[in-house]
Amino acid sequence: MKFQSISTESQREVLCGLDGTVQENISLLVDPAKSWQPSDFLPDMAAPDWYEQLAEFREPAKGLSDEVLVVLVGGMVTEEALPTYSISLNIIAEDTEGTSQRPWAKWLRGWTAEENRHGDLLNAFLRLTGRVEMRAIETTIHHLLNSGFNPRVYPDLYAALVYTSFQERATRISHNNIGAMAAHEGNAALGNICRRIAGDEARHEKFYTTIMGAVMEQDPAGGTLATAGMLQRAIAMPGQMMFDGRDPDLFDHFAAVAQRLGVYTVLDYSAIVRHLVATWRIAEQSLSDHAAKAQEFLCRHAERLEMLADRVSERIERMPKVRFSWIQDRLA
Repeated sequence: MKFQSISTESQREVLCGLDGTVQENISLLVDPAKSWQPSDFLPDMAAPDWYEQLAEFREPAKGLSDEVLVVLVGGMVTEEALPTYSISLNIIAEDTEGTSQRPWAKWLRGWTAEENRHGDLLNAFLRLTGRVEMRAIETTIHHLLNSGFNPRVYPDLYAALVYTSFQERATRISHNNIGAMAAHEGNAALGNICRRIAGDEARHEKFYTTIMGAVMEQDPAGGTLATAGMLQRAIAMPGQMMFDGRDPDLFDHFAAVAQRLGVYTVLDYSAIVRHLVATWRIAEQSLSDHAAKAQEFLCRHAERLEMLADRVSERIERMPKVRFSWIQDRLA
């Protein structure tokens, strides 16, 4: 059975009724005047001692393993494709003028502004380390933006909230894990960078899960059906169409390294499913018909994914390492 939510028109009525809740939660964004900026974490190239700062900055990067560099590049490339994610979310914001003062439009612009710093910072970090092949990375970003992205939510407005709730938590997990590995390999600066980015993702996750929680209160059947429909067809990974001009399976190879390292695994995916089901109190809803079947699916979905985890890990462990253009064709 395929799960599908109620009509878009009905969903829009519910979301419009939540404008006040959206406005209240815009405070999760940080005033740009008080926010961190990428230059706060990088050598000051305009300072008289810029060369010494740069040399000090580059030294710990020598200890980063190729595997950590690959997952860091993959995460950065994914962050750099921000324009496609922002376009996708306009399904809810409907900011046709580009300057709308509706709460949803204000949130989307503020969210985009905060997310934009992530790719900028990671890009600059990698460039200054001298450890990666920047032209190959730039080509990958160009291809990813040129290819576009389909989160498979249209025209389901609730599904867009489910998707962002899931992905913000996923990126928080992966950035935190990369940061911990970088710190373990002696790069405290990168560990701090990743933690700061993960902190942004945590605030953004709170916004989307809060709004979707409000949807569940207003429309539990529609919200449950949208969540089941989204998870039934699996969450589309935002970087899945990355291509460096050479490797047509680049995303799969990057994801395999992330799985082997423990940066982002099947168990992380299932844990996010379990978290969202609990956060939105899906098991407690009184539902009937298709919505009740969707509820049953969701309450068992994390367990089903966990049963697959060992099989996926074993398959990936058997995969041979591949050469990545990002790291001068070294194996990872």
